[in-house]
Amino acid sequence: MHMSSAAMRIDRGAWSWALFEWGRNPFVLLCTIYVLGPYIATVVIGDPIRGQEVISGWHKTAGIIVALTAPFLGAAADRMGRRKPLLLLVLAIMAPAILLQYFAQPDGDGLPLWLLGAALVISNVCFAWTEVLHHSLLTNVTQHALVPRVSGLGLALGNAASVLLLVFVLFAFALPGQVNWPFLPNAPLFGLDAAQYEPSRIVAPIAAFWLLIFSIPLFLYTPDLNATGQGFASAIAGSFGNVMRTLRKLRDYRNIALFLVARMFYADGKIAILIFGGVYAAGVLGWQLIELLAFGVTLSIFAVFGGFVGAWLDERFGPKRAVAIEIGVTLICLITMVSMSAERMFFVVPVNPTAQVWNGPVFSTAPEIGYLLAAMLIAVSITAAFASSRTLMARLSPPGMSGELFGLYALSNAATAWLAPLMVEYFTRTYQSQQAGFAAIALLLFAGLALLLRVTRPERAGAPD
Repeated sequence: MHMSSAAMRIDRGAWSWALFEWGRNPFVLLCTIYVLGPYIATVVIGDPIRGQEVISGWHKTAGIIVALTAPFLGAAADRMGRRKPLLLLVLAIMAPAILLQYFAQPDGDGLPLWLLGAALVISNVCFAWTEVLHHSLLTNVTQHALVPRVSGLGLALGNAASVLLLVFVLFAFALPGQVNWPFLPNAPLFGLDAAQYEPSRIVAPIAAFWLLIFSIPLFLYTPDLNATGQGFASAIAGSFGNVMRTLRKLRDYRNIALFLVARMFYADGKIAILIFGGVYAAGVLGWQLIELLAFGVTLSIFAVFGGFVGAWLDERFGPKRAVAIEIGVTLICLITMVSMSAERMFFVVPVNPTAQVWNGPVFSTAPEIGYLLAAMLIAVSITAAFASSRTLMARLSPPGMSGELFGLYALSNAATAWLAPLMVEYFTRTYQSQQAGFAAIALLLFAGLALLLRVTRPERAGAPD
């Protein structure tokens, strides 16, 4: 029996749940991937190879902390019922940690490197905690049949917001004074000083305030779970027993256990591609702020479609096959990206690094265009995989265990989150090559895909494979 169109509409609470990603996700794209991360690696640290090592170490530390805390946070949330009070507390820590990164400057000015690293670690740990709490609300905010659409909508909105902010930074701060276009200001807005790298650093306060503003609808309109009356301290104390019981229960939920282990590897690989894609391009292809912002805008536009592609693949092929397709595309694109350098394409084809394919302001050489094209497709596949993966997790989760299992879902996102940065760090340092470090990520994608293919039909009546 089909539901009426009115019953199948995404309501205000579900829209507010999705809008939270409009507020939160630009932090990753602005600060981690396209602007602040490459700036820290190439300017603040001053050496792209060492910068990639240092940033890898910071993300490794954040991954270890999340691995040790996320499952217990999710289990404690299940015991308390309500998620919103914990989510508000995490946001109160996360926003200042993001804001602090504005003070990152080269030559020892501004934040000392250890404090900058601490701010980055704290903001990334809090980001993961918000994922646990936010994701565990998904099955409560909408009907089961609408979960793929709401999940995809959230990711699409997150990338759309990132496009908006990247374009704003490009035209308000990066391009003024660099190109003589009639519709641009003559200098960066608000008196930002390019000599002090303020057009790059400004993304930190933008991301922090954007996060706070667009979190408000979730707290106003998204339905929370009912409070159980248990306090946070006792819930955390009891969470240890819950997590241990859940881990033991996974012996009876083979699909969930196998999926979570698979996701440990492929999600870690996908996140590492996002983290190091901009750092790689800055170091190997020599991209500066304007190229990185244009790169970010382009990829974010394509990533918007990833949320809808993921929902379409879920409904057409089922979430398991959808994730397998998305991993395969990501793997092919990663190998293509790694094969590009200023002097070579596809590892063996020599090119003149000064030869331009077209006379444009950015992406004018053949390797740059090859890297960009592969990255555009990878943006779609990675976003689609994030949407399909949490749809599959929601379908596999038994009723009443969503918070606990989404805590383990975060653990599968974080238990090996130290592994990809460690591999990138090790291969970069050992071979003194950013390409070698970036290529190591492919091993994680291979492992995740191989394990995912062994996951069987979701254990829910009527769910497609």
